[in-house]
Amino acid sequence: MAFNDSDEALAAKAEQKVAHAIATSQVDRDDYIDSESSPELTNRDINVMALRSLLLQASFNYERMQAGGWLYTLIPALRKIHKNPQDLSNSMKMHMEFINVHPFDVTFLSGLVLAMERSKEKVSTIRAVKVALMGPLGGIGDALFWLTLLPICAGIGASLALQGSLFGPIIFLLMFNIVHFALRFGLAHYGYRTGIKAIAMLKAHTKNISHAASIVGMTVIGALVASYVHLSTPLVLKAGEAKLALQTDVLDKVMPNLLPLAFTLLVYWLMKKGASPVKLIGITVVFGLVGKLVGFL
Repeated sequence: MAFNDSDEALAAKAEQKVAHAIATSQVDRDDYIDSESSPELTNRDINVMALRSLLLQASFNYERMQAGGWLYTLIPALRKIHKNPQDLSNSMKMHMEFINVHPFDVTFLSGLVLAMERSKEKVSTIRAVKVALMGPLGGIGDALFWLTLLPICAGIGASLALQGSLFGPIIFLLMFNIVHFALRFGLAHYGYRTGIKAIAMLKAHTKNISHAASIVGMTVIGALVASYVHLSTPLVLKAGEAKLALQTDVLDKVMPNLLPLAFTLLVYWLMKKGASPVKLIGITVVFGLVGKLVGFL
């Protein structure tokens, strides 16, 4: 998701997605036959939903993306909410439509949707909420998990591993998953309790949350580059009897860790140009071997 999109552009994209979903929908009717609100879902119901969300991408495909896993997440609660078989069928058809959301904060949306299903909101309204929140939740999830939490936990775990500690990978997995599961289950309950009132709040703060998390994430990544990307040269420049070490007397004077930064930016640029990570890893290995053999590294 591009954080610099205008509000008008985001709204236009959301409207296009809703229009496409409605045009391709197989839902029989827009309202439910049994319009009475169902009994409250219990904490156990919400926890089961959050637990099943771990399989969100188990049936991922390029036609409906996460639709199969999304419906699997909701089925137990939907069976409890819709006692009328036709209503249940109608709801399940709608939830098998295209959906693509971040797999870690998806429970906020599923809790919100269950609150709307329990209130027997119109199918079109529930669909519109799903489509409208896919993008914001994707942006927030990427910023919080991939750009912030993962680099921090991986950096701590890698630091311990480099010191010879066997607990490095264990600490990494524990730290990441404690936060991950706390948010997964916490957002499920928060989304359900808050209901549709949360929509306005999320839209109002999406850019601020994503921007702040991105700043923290980029800071962490910058620190990791300086700490874990090792690249230096032993070349010595000679002018008569004078000798000048290229690394210590030139590059380090200009900027410490200049070569690691330059190499990281080069790899990033190549990735933006479409180079695959596997090829870049191979290029890095070859560059290191050749550089060592010719005395450049």
